[in-house]
Formats: sequence, C-alpha cells, structure tokens
Amino acid sequence: MEDNRQQNKPETEPKVAEPAYCPGLNKLDSYNWLKNLPPEVTDNEIVEVRFKNTRKGFYRNVNNLRLEIGDIVAVEASPGHDIGRVSLTGPLVLKQMKKLKVIPPLEEIKKIYRKAKPVDLEKWEEAKKLEIPTMLKSRKIAESLNLNMKISDVEYQGDKTKAIFYYIADERVDFRQLIKILAEEFKVRIEMRQIGARQEAGRIGGIGSCGRELCCSTFITNFSSVTTTHARYQELTLNPQKLAGQCGKLKCCLSYEFDCYVDAQKNFPPRDVPLELADRTLYFQKMEVHKAIYWYSKEPNTAANLMSISVDKVREIQELNQKGIKPDFLFASEESWNEEPLAGDLLEDNSITRFDRQQMANEELKQQKDSQNRKRKKHHDRRKN
Repeated sequence: MEDNRQQNKPETEPKVAEPAYCPGLNKLDSYNWLKNLPPEVTDNEIVEVRFKNTRKGFYRNVNNLRLEIGDIVAVEASPGHDIGRVSLTGPLVLKQMKKLKVIPPLEEIKKIYRKAKPVDLEKWEEAKKLEIPTMLKSRKIAESLNLNMKISDVEYQGDKTKAIFYYIADERVDFRQLIKILAEEFKVRIEMRQIGARQEAGRIGGIGSCGRELCCSTFITNFSSVTTTHARYQELTLNPQKLAGQCGKLKCCLSYEFDCYVDAQKNFPPRDVPLELADRTLYFQKMEVHKAIYWYSKEPNTAANLMSISVDKVREIQELNQKGIKPDFLFASEESWNEEPLAGDLLEDNSITRFDRQQMANEELKQQKDSQNRKRKKHHDRRKN
C-alpha cells in the first residue's frame, strides 16, 4: 500500500532560481558616484531607465517612488506602457542628459507609473519569449516580398501592444507593404528602426579575434569613426581580413592606442627621405614606434638585410644630407641588434635571503653613521673643554 501511495504522489518540478540582477555588469549601467549621499540630498525627480540591449530613456518620477538601481518599473509609452530597469538615479541623471545632449522640457519627459507588479512581469516575460519566433517569421515575410533588408532583432513592448523591428539595409527600402502584413500577422503596432552593422554586432554579441567578448556588446555605447589611418600610424599591415571585426567594419580597438602612437611620432623625422651615406643609400622599410627605431635596407622595394637606426641618428644623418655631407660611420644600433642576447639568471633577485642581505646592508650603514656621529661628538667635546 505504501508503495502505491508513493507512486501516486505527483512529481514536483524542481524550482529554478531567478537570475539575480548585478548592477555594473551591464554595459548600459552607469556608475553612481553619489550613491552614499543621504536620501534628503539626492534628487529622484528624473530617473534613467534601460530596456533591451542599447535602448535607454529618461522618465519623471511623478509619484515620488523610492527607486534604486535595478528596480523594475512600468513607464509611459505610446501606446500603453513599457517595462524597464532603473539604471541611474540621483543628481547624476542630469549630468548624463547633458552628456547625451538630451535636454527636453520637463513637461515632455514621459512618466514612471509604478513599480512593476507580478502581472506586469508575467506579461513582460511572455513578450520576451515571442521575440525570436517573431524575428524568424518576419525574415521569411521580408524575403517573400523580395525586400533587400535583414531583420536582425525584434523588441516587444512590456504590454505586448507594440514591437520594434531592427533592420539593416544598404539602400532605401519601401516596407509599407511589409508593415501591413506584419501588423495583420502579429496583431501589434509595428515600428521599423534602421541600424548599422556595428549596432547589430553590439545587439547580437559574439567573440572577437582576441578571444574576448565583443567590445560593442560589453562597454562601448558610442561608436567613433575608425579609418585605415589608425592602422598606418600603428604600423599594421593593411589586411582587411585581420583589421575587420565581426561586423565587417574596421575594429573599434584600432582607436584605443591611436593617440599614444600619434604622440610618440610627433617628433620623428620624415620616413620618405632616403639616407645618403658615403658608400650606400638606405631606404626606409618599417619602424618600431615605442622603441624609436627605423629599419632601413639597401633596396627601396625589398626588405632584405634590414638594419636598425635610432630616430636621433636618422635625424642627424638627414641634417648632414641637407648640408651636402654624406657621413661614413658605423651605427651602434646596427651592431647591438645583430648581437645574440646574453643568457642570465632570471631568478637571481628572487632568492629567499634577498631581504636578509638588504637588512644586513642597512645595519652596516647604520653602524657606520653611528660611529661617525660618535667621532663628531668627541671632537666637539674636546674643542669645548
């Protein structure tokens, strides 16, 4: 009987813990430097709210709700309401608005209705589950209409009354017929929003050639223009396969160290001027910026038998050439770069007794100073007597 009772018991599904919100781990979160200020000092009249991926907005806290970073709120939308997370509160919101150049009149800023209720959260989760099937189905519809566009992402509003379709297109697309079909198919209000290849990579994410997660999907919010000039200043080979990222454009990381390379090369001599020596003419091939070394060869179009010359030496030779002098001397850098490196003990300074030796040396130095002070004192006492 007991076995039958155990068999008839309904099996309970294991509860899955909800993912905890970790502020600061999302690229749309802003660090609140003034979070430790007392509540009466902070001003929560305007709050920054983030939505899916890169979408943010500023809303008025008309009901004076006590909001903190990570709270889920229902905000005003057209039509209906939307659900998002609070990403910044306090006086830093106004600084953020000035930084983004978003300063509308206070009456035009949309409102925060309330903190999200369980019913709002359920409808929000249902809307998020519809996004991927909607995106795949809308791609087939766009393909059937022979539209030269790619729908890369879909974002439902929190109340499931509106959907934003993000698409990529090289040319202008007439999608009026597509909007009619999508509205009839999904029974929601349709909004089409065009994005670029970099924005698509930031929304989708991925792993770069460096082995890390894409910068545009982790911390980059504003894309700066990157050109082949960035690669030339850093002495990189102009290979499109190596310089292009997942989006097909030049990698954003080419601009990270660009200013450093430009500053290092401000006082470098010109590279297109060959060096005239008494017995040969040297032509520039490449350089090492941070070592301040130019590499030259005897032939202008071949990089064989390269020799390294310091930047200061190159400047000196060019100044002599301008005066009509062709120097004839051996470059110290040429000899040093051809020498084999000397093997040394890498752990010489990591012995266990290295601190003892230093302590003994300090004690000896202290004893010498004490003895000198005693001698001076004796000499002073003698003179006094």
